[in-house]
Amino acid sequence: MDHALTLLSSQAGLPWCVADSGALSWTSGAFVTGFLIAYLVVLGMVCIYGLHRYQLVHLYYKYRRNIPRITACFRERPRVTIQLPMYNEHAVARRVIDATCRIDYPKDRLQIQVLDDSTDETVQIAREAVNYWQAQGFDIEYIHRDNRAGYKAGALANGLKTATGEFVLIFDADFIPPPEILASTIDYFTDPSVGMVQARWEHLNRDQSLLTKTQAILLDGHFVIEHAARNRSGRFMSFNGTAGMWRKSCIEDAGGWQHDTLTEDLDLSYRAQMRGWKFLFLPEVTSAAELPPDMEAFKQQQYRWAKGGAQTCRKLLPTILRSNLPKRIKMEAFFHLTSCTVYLYVVLLTIMLAPVVYIKVHIFPEAWERYIFDASILLIATCSASMFYVASQRALFKTWTESLKYLPFLMSLGIGIAFNNARAVLDGLFGKSNEFVRTPKYGVGSGDWRQQLLLQRSRQKRIKWQPFVELAIGLYLMACLIMALGDRRVTIGIPFLCLFMVGYLYVSLTTWFGHRFAVREAGEEAERAALPVERDELRK
Repeated sequence: MDHALTLLSSQAGLPWCVADSGALSWTSGAFVTGFLIAYLVVLGMVCIYGLHRYQLVHLYYKYRRNIPRITACFRERPRVTIQLPMYNEHAVARRVIDATCRIDYPKDRLQIQVLDDSTDETVQIAREAVNYWQAQGFDIEYIHRDNRAGYKAGALANGLKTATGEFVLIFDADFIPPPEILASTIDYFTDPSVGMVQARWEHLNRDQSLLTKTQAILLDGHFVIEHAARNRSGRFMSFNGTAGMWRKSCIEDAGGWQHDTLTEDLDLSYRAQMRGWKFLFLPEVTSAAELPPDMEAFKQQQYRWAKGGAQTCRKLLPTILRSNLPKRIKMEAFFHLTSCTVYLYVVLLTIMLAPVVYIKVHIFPEAWERYIFDASILLIATCSASMFYVASQRALFKTWTESLKYLPFLMSLGIGIAFNNARAVLDGLFGKSNEFVRTPKYGVGSGDWRQQLLLQRSRQKRIKWQPFVELAIGLYLMACLIMALGDRRVTIGIPFLCLFMVGYLYVSLTTWFGHRFAVREAGEEAERAALPVERDELRK
C-alpha cells in the first residue's frame, strides 16, 4: 500500500502528496484515498437507486397483465361527494367548477364542495359559479375559511365534516374532470376492501414547450411505471392528491387528513394501506391538468413534493420497518420514501467533480482504468433513467423513438433541479413545517393565460438567492468540462459533465431571465391590451 501510494504520487506529480523531505506525506495520501472512497460511496448510493429503477421496470412488465377488474356493480348509485380545494386560483376556479358539474352522475346522488381558502378575486369568481350551478339544481356548496389552518389537508378535513357522500372524489383547481370519471371508477368500490382508486394524470399543455414536454415524460414515468409496478405487484402505492376517489370510511379509519407534512396525500396513503385497505390504479382513466409552464412554478412544485416526501419518510418509515408487513412491501416502501435523498447525493457528486476529474487525469494513467471509472457513472446514473422513461412512453404511445430526443434534456433537468430539491429534503428531514406554497395556475388553454403568467411573475419583488448559486454551480461545472477537455485522454466522462453543466445553467438562467423578461413584457402587454396594471407597479 505504501509503495502503491508512492508510485501514484510520483507518476502524477501531485505536489500535495510529497513532503519537504521527498517522502510521501501520510496525511495527503490518506486524504486522496479517503476522498476517492467518499466519492465511490456517494456514487454507489446513486447506483443503488438507479438499480431500483430497473426493478420497477421489471415489476411493471412482470405484472402488467394483473389488471384490476370490476366483479360487481352497484344496483343503486351510491352518494358521492366531490371536493374542490383551492387557494387564490382565479385563473382556473370557474373552469374546474363548471367541468365538475358536467360529470355524468345522478344529481340526487352527488354533492359538490368548493373548499376555498382564497384571499383574492377567486372568492367572487367561485361564489358566482356556485350560485349559477345551484340554480341549475345541483347540490353544490361554497365553503370559505378565513384562515388556512392545515392548508390543503385542513380544507379537506373541514369539508369532510359536512360531506354526505359515502365516497369522496378530489380534484385540484387546475384539473378538468372528464364527464365519465365516476362511471369509470365507482363500481370498483363494490369490493369492500378497496379504499382508494387513482386515475392517471394527463396534460393539457404537454407540447407547449421543451420544459412542459419534459415534465410530462417525468410524470408519465411516475404514473405508468411506478404506480403500475407497485400496485399490480401488491406493494404500496400513493394517492397523488387529486384525480382520485376515496372511501370515506377509509380516510376516517386511517386517522383522517393530517397536516404535519406537505404531502398529506402520501402520508394518508401509507397510513391507510398499513391498516389493510387496498388501493387501485387505473391508467386507462385519465384527468387532464396543466403543467407549470415556467421554471419558477416548476421549482416551487418540486420543492414542495421533495420536502413533503422527506417529512413523510421521517414520520412513517420507522413504523413501517418495525411492522409485520411482508419484506417486499417494506423494501419498496424504503426506496419509495427515501428516494428524495438521491438529490443530496447528486449535489455531493457535483461538488466532487473537479477534484475527481483532476485525480482521474493525473493518478490513473492507464486508459482502461479511466474508462471503467467513467463508464460506470454513465451506465448506472443515466441508462436506468433512460429505460424507465422510454418504457413509460412506449406503454402510452406504442413507440419509444419520439421520446429519445428528449432524454438528454430530461436527465439534465433532473440534475439541474437537484440543488433546489436537496434544500427541500434537508428542510423536510431537519427543518420545521412551514407554509404550503401552492403551484401557480395560469389557466393554460384560455385566451389570457399568458397575461396571467406575466402578471404573476412581475409581481415577484426580487430574484431569490438560489438561482445565483445554481448559476455558480453551472459555471463551476463548465470549468470542470474545460479541465477534462484539456486532457485528450478523458473522453467518456465528458457527456456526463455536459449533462450536469447544461442542467444547472438551464435551471438558473431560465429562472433569472424568466423573471426579468416577465417584468418587461408584462409592462408592454399592459400598455397594448390596456390591462388594469400600472407600469410603475410592474417595475417595483
